[in-house]
Amino acid sequence: MVVQGFAGKMHCWLWPILMMSLCNADGMGNIRKEELYQASAVLKVPLQQVKILDHPDLQDGFGKVWSCDLLARIIEEEILSHAIDLIITFDNYGVSGHCNHRDVNQGIRKLLRATAERDLEAWELVSTNILRKYSGPVDIWLSLMYAMYHKKGELHCMLNEHPRKSYIAMAQHMSQWIWFRKLFVLFSSYTYVNTLKKIN
Repeated sequence: MVVQGFAGKMHCWLWPILMMSLCNADGMGNIRKEELYQASAVLKVPLQQVKILDHPDLQDGFGKVWSCDLLARIIEEEILSHAIDLIITFDNYGVSGHCNHRDVNQGIRKLLRATAERDLEAWELVSTNILRKYSGPVDIWLSLMYAMYHKKGELHCMLNEHPRKSYIAMAQHMSQWIWFRKLFVLFSSYTYVNTLKKIN
């Protein structure tokens, strides 16, 4: 449910994080909001660059379908108000298969189709299969090999030089920080490498 936006093609972060929902499925939206702010502080993202929406039609949860038209409209407003020219989001599987993650991808694709003439790039985080997902740092090599089979400029492999900081940032989400999520962050390939694919 996250969209990241950049101005100047990754040179200047204007609103790095746009959270599309308060994540209030369990009635803990305000707690999770504060946890996201704490995690952002660990990652040295200024709080004024984190925006969390609480739109009545964008409440999270399985089975709650989000309107692609609404998502496209909201994201376009943010892009225009902050002169954003590059965004990063989920792919059409959404890493975990969460329906709202997938909806965000579809909303951005709709926006791109409607504004094809604008100088706007969009990149999606590539979801991996379950074996790669839990292969930890081994997936660095697999991701690099995967990238070799794509045209230059279509994929970017982003290595995390500070995986411990990712763990600390995730630990700020105390309301969700239970044993299997701790294991996930330790063994997840996403802690060590992320592959971004350009949305055409």
